[in-house]
Amino acid sequence: MEDLSIKNVNLEKSENLGKHRTEDFSSSKALVVRRGAPFRISLQLEGRPFNSKTDSIRIKVMLGRLYVMMPVTFSKKVSSSHWKAYMDPEGLDLMNPSIFISSPASASVGCYRFQLYVFTEGKRGRRVFGKFNLLCNPWCREDSVYIPFEDQREEYVLNDSGLLFMGTPMNLVSRPWSFDQYEPGVLETCLNLLQVSPQHQRNRRRDYLNRNKPVYISRVVSAMINSEDDRGVLKGKWAGNFKDGVNPSMWTGSGDILRQWAESGYSPVKYGQCWVFAAVMCTVMRVLGIPCRVVTNFNSAHDTNDNLVIEEFYSEQGQKLKLSKDSIWNFHVWVECWMTRQDLAPGMNGWQVLDPTPQERSGGVYCCGPAPVKAIKDRCIDLPFDVPFVYAEVNADIHMTVLRGDQVLGFSKNTEKVGAFICTKAIGYSRHQNITGDYKHVKSPTSTLSSRSSSSSGDSTFSKGMLVFLNLEKAPVAGEPVRFMVRIINKTNAVKMMKVHLNAQAKEYNNSPLDTFWETHGAIQLAPMEEKVLHQQILPAEYEDVVGDDLVNLAVVLEDMGSRELVLASEEFNIVSPQLNIQIADEDAITPHKKQTATVTFTNPFSHPVSGVLTVVGARLLQGKLQFRMPPLIPGGGVKQSITFVPTMGGTKMLQASLSLTNMNSTIRGFKMITVNRA
Repeated sequence: MEDLSIKNVNLEKSENLGKHRTEDFSSSKALVVRRGAPFRISLQLEGRPFNSKTDSIRIKVMLGRLYVMMPVTFSKKVSSSHWKAYMDPEGLDLMNPSIFISSPASASVGCYRFQLYVFTEGKRGRRVFGKFNLLCNPWCREDSVYIPFEDQREEYVLNDSGLLFMGTPMNLVSRPWSFDQYEPGVLETCLNLLQVSPQHQRNRRRDYLNRNKPVYISRVVSAMINSEDDRGVLKGKWAGNFKDGVNPSMWTGSGDILRQWAESGYSPVKYGQCWVFAAVMCTVMRVLGIPCRVVTNFNSAHDTNDNLVIEEFYSEQGQKLKLSKDSIWNFHVWVECWMTRQDLAPGMNGWQVLDPTPQERSGGVYCCGPAPVKAIKDRCIDLPFDVPFVYAEVNADIHMTVLRGDQVLGFSKNTEKVGAFICTKAIGYSRHQNITGDYKHVKSPTSTLSSRSSSSSGDSTFSKGMLVFLNLEKAPVAGEPVRFMVRIINKTNAVKMMKVHLNAQAKEYNNSPLDTFWETHGAIQLAPMEEKVLHQQILPAEYEDVVGDDLVNLAVVLEDMGSRELVLASEEFNIVSPQLNIQIADEDAITPHKKQTATVTFTNPFSHPVSGVLTVVGARLLQGKLQFRMPPLIPGGGVKQSITFVPTMGGTKMLQASLSLTNMNSTIRGFKMITVNRA
């Protein structure tokens, strides 16, 4: 009988990528498929046609040193729990047969190799080799990351751009971010991240076996995004200068970070802060096939002594003091991943909090989660992982104390401010979605932000006889005065003479305020049961050079000149920067590989001239980044910059522009979502 051998194996990449929803990974050299679904390879035989009576084919699939050997059968019946290989007897080409390989829905994620053997009458012929990358499959009902709706899979797995929310609930700042999961080398780097992890280095066999569970994968990734315990991706830095690295606010996407990490031999990239850690983790999880979204918690508590209380101290002049190890970040950013919690009782499936920002150790390692969002809402603080820590981030009380030296002059508490607003990007739209109700039993849910704009002014009284309220008249905008009003109420039957101290300090989102940059003091008399309203403003020239991208802590202290009693109200707010405007020529006729033009425009709203560097980036629109130096622009002056770009693939893509001002601590941003018609 003439010898039968395999001359070539065709991985049928185009067909398989399409069926497995991995077509955007086409730049990867290896085939990329999802577990729990078959993929087809075709053989080119030589010598003679395949004879099912005398010939057989076996496939050996390998992950590291783990392997499974399976015969190729003619039964199309597959199992969600076992590997299976089969030929479809209908329309079988005996010289070029197709083989379907089906992985279990619980197969481990990783880089697989396979070998094909032909046996003729028990004699083994020459073997051939192939490779494929196996990812989780949120389209497969048997997969523990299955998410039921297609728009969710489009947004939380396939979408390669998004928005990160910062600022304050009253003045949301939408920061564009390119997740870059389809950029060359990103897929390979994300898979290599699992190989570099301490878990893999300690015990490769155990690591490979555990990679079938998204709970395990997510904890490994959460730890590997920061570099506190391992050769992680990012080094965090929250103070000082960033001259030996990149200022976290200057990153625009995950691709540059992951590429730099891989090219450096897995040395940590400098520097990251919470939104950068979270956005890079979102990229890794989406690459691995685990649905993931970036979440912002406004007024996020870091409770250092686990008593669910954050202590704040003020001077009698209204200046916030740096006396507590506890802290409230104006916003903190983490991710949620969707998975079935097979390690917990029913009811804890769905979104899980994971936080790669290094804050506290979990199991001896700087990582956090997965903590079921449902467990946080219902205060099931005995469940793994890290539910008590996340619960405190969204539920701690604030105790405010006014001091004169070591003497306590007043005290109050606020039970509403922490975790008052939690949001993520809406599915399919460039706007936020309020998910506070997923984390907390909200008393009066609302889709608007205006009712949440006041911070602690209503709760912050230190006297039964006086009330003070501090409210912004509208959301502050760069180039305009910050206007606010102080409402004072005398609840007694006596005339009151009171000192009024107003104080404004710039502050970073995660730090105590800096020195006072604006203050005013005065006195006021109130008749019995009288109410008065004071209108105040901070002019642009008074805040522009100080605040920039930082926030403002504004406080009023009212002092009864007779009884020496004090009352405090405070508000923290951000000043919204202007936006860069991006316009596209022939916006409805954009196709791959055809040159297009965009125009970026900016008008200076500030009270003094500004200059800076304009940077434009766009995954699958531009190669690398474009930079332009902008000459000094007078107040009210405008500038335009034309950009040429060539899309390389269809779909919705994000074009980003950022203007880093050289004479201010401020970066102006803008983005445009571009629909590239598929060819």
